[in-house]
Amino acid sequence: MPKIRHTPQAPTVTRELAPGERIDAHRHDDHQIIYAGSGVVAVTTDAGTWFAPGTRAIWVPAGCVHAHRAHGHLALHLLGLPADTNPLGLDSPTVLAVGPLLRELILACTRAPHDASPERRRLRAVLLDQLRASPQQPVQLPAPADPRLITVCDLLHSDPADPRGLADLAAAAGAGERTLSRLFRRELGMTFPQWRTQLRLYHALRMLADGMPVTAVAHRCGWSSTSAFIDVFRRAYGYTPGAHQRRD
Repeated sequence: MPKIRHTPQAPTVTRELAPGERIDAHRHDDHQIIYAGSGVVAVTTDAGTWFAPGTRAIWVPAGCVHAHRAHGHLALHLLGLPADTNPLGLDSPTVLAVGPLLRELILACTRAPHDASPERRRLRAVLLDQLRASPQQPVQLPAPADPRLITVCDLLHSDPADPRGLADLAAAAGAGERTLSRLFRRELGMTFPQWRTQLRLYHALRMLADGMPVTAVAHRCGWSSTSAFIDVFRRAYGYTPGAHQRRD
């Protein structure tokens, strides 16, 4: 088993990552806020994968082993906070909504120089106030444990446009439809349709970050039409897929 890197202090820094570039599994003694100034960042732990475009940030609590992956050209903004500074009382990775003010605060606080000047302390104080008011967002793909659930999830990861319903997928996994439905709720905390929507949104973000046209993304991810995809994407992230690509 590979050794997990331990960096006691979570860095406050901006890093540029190329498409597909990874930061291997590691942990900090501090909390960390992870934000994509451009591109999309995926953060993976034993519990699953959290992903965030520019209207979201990911909170990673102190001690949590996590890895990063870049989708598209990623401007990765990392902000470390002491373990005793937890404005939302979160003890597990969580995706948070990022409005225009919080975005600018994250960008300012991760910009050099990283000193303890009065101005920097004031910026961080306002940032913490904004975090306290930041809604949590269900942008996560939990990791399954049951072999039958793993089979179904792997099938849909390999082809998010797979049109099969739960009954057909259950048969492919050697399980009953009701059993699989219970497993989705018990292990992943959501219904099968909810999980499939999150899966498709994750793959859509990845494809958009790689420059794929919106219509092609809609088709590759299984939406019945481009307009249906745009509607779901806008409700999930607050802007259209086209606006997301222009941001990058």
